[in-house]
Amino acid sequence: MRDDSAHSAGHDASRAMYRWRAYSYDLQLAPYEFIRRHAVERLQLLPGQCVLDLGCGTGMSLDLLRQAVGAQGRVIAVDQCPEMIALARSRVSQAGWTNVELICAAVEDTPLPDAADAAFFHLVHDILQNPQAVAHVLHHLKPGARIAATGLKWTAPWLVPWNALVGMFAAQSITNFDRLAAPWQPLLDQGAALELESVLMGTLYVASGTAPPARPRQGHRTH
Repeated sequence: MRDDSAHSAGHDASRAMYRWRAYSYDLQLAPYEFIRRHAVERLQLLPGQCVLDLGCGTGMSLDLLRQAVGAQGRVIAVDQCPEMIALARSRVSQAGWTNVELICAAVEDTPLPDAADAAFFHLVHDILQNPQAVAHVLHHLKPGARIAATGLKWTAPWLVPWNALVGMFAAQSITNFDRLAAPWQPLLDQGAALELESVLMGTLYVASGTAPPARPRQGHRTH
């Protein structure tokens, strides 16, 4: 059964971590822009579709996602950190985008649209390690909808300097080190079908594929 106090503490720790990173976040992530672009391509979005951006941060993915779904499509972006969402909101306002909706909430508590076409999990390890959040997202995707997830991962154990770098960067961005060897596993556990790619000596991954052919029940819990 889920420990609600630990769950709440995890959210509080994550919000605190990203609160102080918010105003330097774009600069910190700039070197990894190629991963973002590659993962968005793996979503295979079409004009008019609805895509979910989970853990959207300052909104760095919004322009790419919006271009892919076009003026008739929708981008629903979620982040639980108010400072991050404020910067994303400023980005949307300055660009004049009218088909982007921003929601400040934990993913599992977010009112998502029914039958979305795709879900994007970019550098959001803590969200992927939250079974309730993953189940909530999958429940609101069309059966077989496209999924792309990216993030840090442990590489081969003998590549000690590279794993040291993973640990250093992970300590600045995640609160839950579970499954850092295979961060995409919770999606597989709930029925997604994924193909895996790794870059930078295996320290970064892109997992892309499709949601389960049938939607998980709402309110899934692990026991």
